[in-house]
Amino acid sequence: MEFRQLGKSDIHVPVVCFGTWAIGGWMWGGSDDKAAIRAIQHGVELGVTCIDTAPMYGMGRSEQVVGQAIAGRRDRVVVATKCGLRWDLEQGEFFFITKDNNGKALKVYRNLRPESIRLECEQSLRRLGVDVIDLYQCHWPDSTCPLDDTMAELLQLRKEGKIRAIGVSNFTPEMMAACLKHGEVASDQPLYSPLNRGIEADVVPFCIEHKVGILAYSPLVQGLMTGKITLEREFEEDDLRHGHPWFTRENRQKVLDMLEHVKPIAENHDATLAQVALAWVVAQPGLTAALAGARNERQVEENAVAGDIQLAADEIKAIRDLVEALDLG
Repeated sequence: MEFRQLGKSDIHVPVVCFGTWAIGGWMWGGSDDKAAIRAIQHGVELGVTCIDTAPMYGMGRSEQVVGQAIAGRRDRVVVATKCGLRWDLEQGEFFFITKDNNGKALKVYRNLRPESIRLECEQSLRRLGVDVIDLYQCHWPDSTCPLDDTMAELLQLRKEGKIRAIGVSNFTPEMMAACLKHGEVASDQPLYSPLNRGIEADVVPFCIEHKVGILAYSPLVQGLMTGKITLEREFEEDDLRHGHPWFTRENRQKVLDMLEHVKPIAENHDATLAQVALAWVVAQPGLTAALAGARNERQVEENAVAGDIQLAADEIKAIRDLVEALDLG
């Protein structure tokens, strides 16, 4: 597994990190905590030693599962979590309405106010069972709170030793520039995959120029790039893919047809389509790592192998040409 420095920080992460949105159950049709714990622990043994979570993933459930999984392994892992989404307090910028894992309706607000960040940090430390969070990220920007105030609190938490490095997620270059006026930002966590390449226009150039790491989330497009989501697959109503336009039968067929042309590249590396997609993501300029989710040991094994695959320049270009020609409407 290749490791890379995260921005200017002293943190080094594997090119394939463990994303834990799905193991929180929320918006993924539930989850098996015991299987998730085994997957995380097995991932650590395979070099997938950076684990990215968030309070929002199952309203604390994902962090609790991660905490159980890393008990006794703390010195071997980089723990990354987030702040800024509140489902228990109607304060800040209204974001969306959702349901928790028990079906209870909730209103979610973006909240990066100092007092909220501090409370969330303390709660995350308890759920995770750690004394310090390695990478603490703003989950989404909050238009109701000045970034000056947000950064001041994050820098204070770092000074107190509660966090090691500051990160952001879903921030624009302008927002990151505002943060950098006050202190170091180790990383940004944006949506990025072969099918979602929007950040290449502005976020990637900014991060390269300012030495901000990039942790790509949803690099496999919720499984669409694996070739395993066939036309027969049905999604439950509490699954975020239910009703998503990219997961219509028509668009799934387009992706499956495109992936037929990627298969020779995968075969050349004795790899799966998912592994090739992850390898493609981390081969892009400015990308530090890809956050790949896994619900069981088999899936984390598949993800880990991707960290050792080196695609040739012509293979990287061939995949880009294929996805750029794809029209999903």
